[in-house]
Order: sequence, then structure tokens, then C-alpha cells
Amino acid sequence: MLVRRTLAAAAVIPLVLAAAACAPESDGDSSSAADPSDTSSPSAQACAIDSLPLKTAGQLTIGTDSPAYDPWFANNDPSNGEGFESAVAYAVAEQLGFSEDQVTWVKVPFNTSYAPGAKKFDFDINQVSITPERAQVVDFSDGYYQAAQAVIALKGTAGAEAASLDDLEDLRLGAQTGTTSLTAIRDIIEPETDPLVFEDTNAAKQALQNDQVDAILADLPTAFYISAVEIPKSVIVGQFQPETGEQEEFGMLFEKGSELVPCVNEALSALREDGTLDQIEQQWLSDTVGVPELQ
Repeated sequence: MLVRRTLAAAAVIPLVLAAAACAPESDGDSSSAADPSDTSSPSAQACAIDSLPLKTAGQLTIGTDSPAYDPWFANNDPSNGEGFESAVAYAVAEQLGFSEDQVTWVKVPFNTSYAPGAKKFDFDINQVSITPERAQVVDFSDGYYQAAQAVIALKGTAGAEAASLDDLEDLRLGAQTGTTSLTAIRDIIEPETDPLVFEDTNAAKQALQNDQVDAILADLPTAFYISAVEIPKSVIVGQFQPETGEQEEFGMLFEKGSELVPCVNEALSALREDGTLDQIEQQWLSDTVGVPELQ
């Protein structure tokens, strides 16, 4: 049985609905949201499995990075249906008519997912923010999650004392390469010292613990997991939206020109209307309050 229309109770780290997303990024200005798709609703026949433009006939191939981090995935195993993005991916697959054994996962490093050119996946799901720059060379689904940035520091340090974005300017900051978190540091905070750039979140966390940086940035759900589970001596200093008047969103990523996009958008729309997306979000990214907003 595929995902998980009836979601099992799971132990959940309190995370935020309102915010979110570090999403691995774009270096350019992303002040206006990319239009994921203007395509009209496809016909039922066009979205039948036999008609879908798949990399492998009868099989849905989904890409994501490795390691695959909580709370987006669980136990570094995208195929178990656990974690927010794994559950969303399987729900979309089920809506499209795929059984669980017709879904295959492939490793796709975050920074290469949105590079121009042919893809080895039907779509990629990996906290990728929809930006105009990326949308020039890849296609996106409609957004499946709204996102905000969070600042994480060790308790009792200078980073933990920051109360505004201005307070972050003279700190040593860092983030994963290719993420909107890194773009937010460079374009919004504009620190006096160039930010440290890390290959992945694990390297960023280690740098924080080694006092190589005063604070790191990540999407808010990831920040909650880091502070609650991985680095208990850390604290979420605050959250902020990097765009003015535009809500940052994660979208599924496709090869440019993919005819699969309208069918996935239709699946997402159905899951949104019947409450499945909200149900998945409540299970894996349960809401909380009290994270200060940095301005």
C-alpha cells in the first residue's frame, strides 16, 4: 500500500508551519517568484501511467541528495516513506497511479539538481526553492511547502545574543553551498566577513561546534531538528523571510520542458484539496510558536 493517506502517529520534533526553507539556492536575485507552470489541466489520458513521459516506462524515478536529512527524510532512506518529503513524494506517486514498488530513488547532489541539461530522474525533491534563475534552466511543480530561514548558534555565544539582522553583520556566518540560506547571508545580512561555505549541512554543523563560525543558517524545520536532536547545546536565534512580499516555496524539480509537470501539479492540487498535504505536514513538521522574527 502506498503512502500513507492514513498517516501513522510518529514522534515528531516540533517544527514550524509558518516558515521554512533553506532550500538549496541560487546566486542571483530571487525577488520575484518563478511561475512554476502555466499549463492547463491535462486530460486523464495524458496522465495515465502508460502516457506519462517517464525515464523508464511504468516506473517513477525520483531524485534526492544523500545523505537525506531529517525531518525531510528519515534514517537517510528516501524509500521508506517517512519524513515530510518522502511522504509527499509517495503521495504524489500514488495519486498518479503508481504502486510503491513502481517508485525508484536515485542519488542527485543538490547543486547538480538544478544545473542545465538532461536529468536521470522524472522529478527531484530536495528542499529546492523555486527561483527565477533556476526556472530558466529547469522546470518546477507548484510549491508544496512554504519556507523561511533560521539562524542557529551555540547557547551562550555571541551568535545567540543576536536580536536583529543588523546584529548578525559582524558575526562569522556559514551555510551549505548552493542554498538559499547562503544567498540570504550574502544578499540580506551582508556580513562584514565573507560567509564560510560548506559542502553539506553536516559540515556546517561541525564548523559551528568547532567555533569556526558564530552561527549557521538553514531552513526552519531543519534548524529545529538540529537544535533539538543533533546539537542540544544550540539555539534557534530567530527566523526571517528573505524575500519582501514573496513567500519562498519548495517545488519538485524537472528537466526543462518536461511534459510531466502538469500531471504532478494536478496530483498536488488533489492532495491539497483532500487535506493529505496538510496531514503529512502536521505529522512531520508539526507547528510551534515562539521563534523570534529577525528584522
